[in-house]
Amino acid sequence: MPPELVERQARPARAAALWGKLHGFGPIAGLVLLCIAGTLLNGDFATVGNAMNVLQRTAFIGIIAVGMCFVIISGGIDLSVGSMAALIAGCMILVMNKVAGSIGSPVAVIAIGMLLALLLGALFGLAHGLLITKGRIEPFIVTLGTLGIFRAYLTYFADGGAITLDNALADVYSPVYYGSLLGIPFPVWVLVLVALLGALVLNRTAYGRYVQAIGSNEQVARYAAVAVDRVKIMTYMLLGLCVGVATVLYVPRLGSASPTTGILWELEAIAAVIVGGTALKGGAGSITGTVVGAVLLSVISNILNLTSIISVYLNAAVQGFVIIIVAFLQRGRR
Repeated sequence: MPPELVERQARPARAAALWGKLHGFGPIAGLVLLCIAGTLLNGDFATVGNAMNVLQRTAFIGIIAVGMCFVIISGGIDLSVGSMAALIAGCMILVMNKVAGSIGSPVAVIAIGMLLALLLGALFGLAHGLLITKGRIEPFIVTLGTLGIFRAYLTYFADGGAITLDNALADVYSPVYYGSLLGIPFPVWVLVLVALLGALVLNRTAYGRYVQAIGSNEQVARYAAVAVDRVKIMTYMLLGLCVGVATVLYVPRLGSASPTTGILWELEAIAAVIVGGTALKGGAGSITGTVVGAVLLSVISNILNLTSIISVYLNAAVQGFVIIIVAFLQRGRR
């Protein structure tokens, strides 16, 4: 083949690779521009205290978004994570209050509550995975149904009010959220750890490659002998575990759970994933972009709180607009 023809055929591939690299830096560039705008709008924005506050509040959604990233890459969706977190928080508090009288050590009681949160998260994820794969029900329908089920059970357990953690336990538990290491709050360290593990699993393991292959083309993955159902079930269990971890960090913040706990967390988690560059149709995405997307949304909320550009009550509307705009920009992209 003549060299000129080879060079001509190689140009589109190089252009596509360059566009892919530029697209990957999009969320980071957006975050930088937002930080510059925030600094110009309010001098209190560019302070260490405000930065730590933003990152601390990002931790819950960021951790859940890491699990959501796996689900969306595999071609699924989960609309129930906010209700799931609320029910797990309520069950944690009920069990910890119950066993506190029979177990003398508050630390042991809190450890039991943490293990329960992780176990419930994994079980709820397992239920989602089984209904979607073995029951052949669309993820949207399954998780929309459990969204209502989880929140209804929390309301029932709380008798329409709030479930509050025992004061003695709350004092021992509070450093999990309010404590810090090297000046950085514990929830931020946990977010970093979860993100690193998520990136390692997604990019360096066979399971991560199977998740991407299923999201890219499920039938081809089946022909390639990938255990599609098992991988999907594991993906929803992974998201459930992430919800459990986020709940473990959330409970000591307020020490209670009510029917309003976790409202719109699913919207924020999904928005973080797609703003971070993960394709809505599945098959491709990154944990780094997801975490950057979560921070970016928190920065938007923080700027709205610090300034009077629009009402803070419109924060969810801003996130909704961001989802629609990014989805519009992603149309046609796998």
